[in-house]
Amino acid sequence: MRKLQEIYTRAEEGSCLLAVVAAEDENILKAVTQAKKDGIAEPLLFGDQEKITSLLDQLGLPKDMEIIHAQNPVQAAEKAMETVAKGEADLVMKGLVDTAVILKALLDKRFDLRDKALLSHMMIYEMESYGKLLGLTDGGMLLQPDYDQKKAILENGLEVFKALGYDEVKVAGLAAKEKVNEKMQATVDARRLQEEVKEEGLVFEGPLALDLIFSKEAAKTKNFSSQIAGEVDFILVPSIETGNALGKSFTYAAGAESAGIIMGAKIPLVLVSRADSMESKLYSIALGKCIARHKKESK
Repeated sequence: MRKLQEIYTRAEEGSCLLAVVAAEDENILKAVTQAKKDGIAEPLLFGDQEKITSLLDQLGLPKDMEIIHAQNPVQAAEKAMETVAKGEADLVMKGLVDTAVILKALLDKRFDLRDKALLSHMMIYEMESYGKLLGLTDGGMLLQPDYDQKKAILENGLEVFKALGYDEVKVAGLAAKEKVNEKMQATVDARRLQEEVKEEGLVFEGPLALDLIFSKEAAKTKNFSSQIAGEVDFILVPSIETGNALGKSFTYAAGAESAGIIMGAKIPLVLVSRADSMESKLYSIALGKCIARHKKESK
């Protein structure tokens, strides 16, 4: 895929119930109203009913979405997860609620929504300077993942791209250099992943420096043999600092649009920043729907 709009178009197929936690937020309401209008999702709004209704009136938005009253964000998160656990919603979206609150509810044993050992965050970026969509993981959750955690992050990332219809996924293990150096754990882990993780449809190379990820010419100049240089689908970063800085440089320096999701639970969690554009929020909802549908079809 080259454009995030392709994800949006793919998400137009089928129905989807979207549980929005703490929906009393102007930008969130605008986004989910548009998603409903476009046939992407049917929103279920969890939160303060009076505030949500008042905001819909102020914004001139239709009041044709179901509102489930909650006294506070904690209760909104719990009610949303209970709805998902009953099979009455397909995915969850973070509204005006702390990430820690919604994650606590998502992992609450009462709701049995944990699917894998590890939750991780995936962003997908569209940049004019790169010829295809580019994923980045994990720049939002895990501080300094060890080898086993990186392996789990890789598996979560693969599920995202398979949900988008990719038969082959090209993944780079990012480091500062291509040669393994025992003093640089990122290089050690990336090479071990390359050697040990064998899965159908996966082409993993590591360690790879950023110039090789973006440029075939850089690989030629360095006389480095690579199957994926300049054609990477997603980058596995060694730390949250690396992922956070790289992602924000894509957004603010390269003008990228993006979509974000948390993987590892039985349902995807749409996680967006209040600073994200309307388009980013809509693309994130669409990405979540594609993943939710893929999970259902894979059962």
